[in-house]
Amino acid sequence: MKSDGRPATIYDVARQAGVSHQTVTRLLSGFEGIRPATRARVEEAIASLEYRPNRAARLLRTNRSNRIGALAQEMTKSGPSMVIKGASRRAHEVGYVLDIVMVDGYDDSSILDVLTTFQHDRVAGILATAQTEQMQQIFLSLPITVPMQMGSHVDDPAGRHDIQAKTGQLAAQHLAGLGHRRALVISGGRDWMSAQERLEGFQAEGLRSGIEVLVEYGDWTPESGYRIGRGLDLDAGITAIFAENDHMALGAIRALHERGCEAPRDISIMGVDDILESRYLTPPLTTVAIDFEAEGRFAIDLLVSRVDGAERPGPERVPAPRLIERESTRAI
Repeated sequence: MKSDGRPATIYDVARQAGVSHQTVTRLLSGFEGIRPATRARVEEAIASLEYRPNRAARLLRTNRSNRIGALAQEMTKSGPSMVIKGASRRAHEVGYVLDIVMVDGYDDSSILDVLTTFQHDRVAGILATAQTEQMQQIFLSLPITVPMQMGSHVDDPAGRHDIQAKTGQLAAQHLAGLGHRRALVISGGRDWMSAQERLEGFQAEGLRSGIEVLVEYGDWTPESGYRIGRGLDLDAGITAIFAENDHMALGAIRALHERGCEAPRDISIMGVDDILESRYLTPPLTTVAIDFEAEGRFAIDLLVSRVDGAERPGPERVPAPRLIERESTRAI
């Protein structure tokens, strides 16, 4: 970093080391035929100035693409939009440009058209934030010749860093701690990987904690939460609802209110995402917050490590989900 706060360039390094910029370039390119004394001066200047090589310029010199194709869906929703925001910022930081294309994650032809276009345009890698079963099956079946990444998912046999499963687990722990023993999960859908993983996490923890788990399937929208709330059997002994996002929880709260069933007096309700509106509902919504921007950044780091053949970053870099307890849940 220069004294005026601007990032150092290769010319600044050369000037401080007393060498030509071509010498600095050769050292950065891995050229071994540089005298030890000269190498030491250049390396000292690089460290002193905190110089960082420009990845975009390096890609240009090697005729490699600096574009990453991103398949996105449900961008009007808080979670997906924040994932893309984090991914786009991180891509820029490491010298790539994120080309974002909206797709219907349930439509094979939509996914295939975009993937074909990306390959034709010679992107460096492909990131899928629309994580449906259809998307996964197409990714596995197509002979795609560039590195691919499905969201921030990391294969971890011990399950230590499965953010979505941990989200469901955290919700079940909270409700179990309040004494609930019969709970309804409003899932985001059968085809969404994140919805399945949240449900599996809740069910696993529910089994450990003695919660009987019932499931209804929505589609992430307030309307689906409202529909399920209107049809809920109020005499079934259900004392808590875990909606897999805040929007469905909002719809369920409204529907139950219309039926004279109030949260948390008659039933505890919680969601996921910590959307801005959740703290202003009546009652303020208990929720599980996920750092979606961090997920997007980590997804890019995973993909770029594959593009560059570098060591894969550790999943512990993504913050764990955290419970935000408000007034929509209570002990029984």
